[in-house]
Amino acid sequence: MITAGQIRAARALIGWTQTDLANASGVSEISIKNIERGATDPRSSTLGALQHAFDKAGVIFLEAGDIRDGGAGVRLKKVRRGERRGRFL
Repeated sequence: MITAGQIRAARALIGWTQTDLANASGVSEISIKNIERGATDPRSSTLGALQHAFDKAGVIFLEAGDIRDGGAGVRLKKVRRGERRGRFL
């Protein structure tokens, strides 16, 4: 499952505000704020909705150990020929 730090990092990577993420995921902005600051233990369905929105925006979540000596993190998908990267809302 994705972490609060990965959610914040993913938003920063693609330039999304919490409002943008709420609109893209269908999760309330208040829930996102609470998840990011660790004030709540989110349901797996909520994290799944957030991850799905980020996936559509081109973000890949990395588990600890996915890359050599790496911890959990985020990165962008490789852009294929003919595709453009930008704001995805």
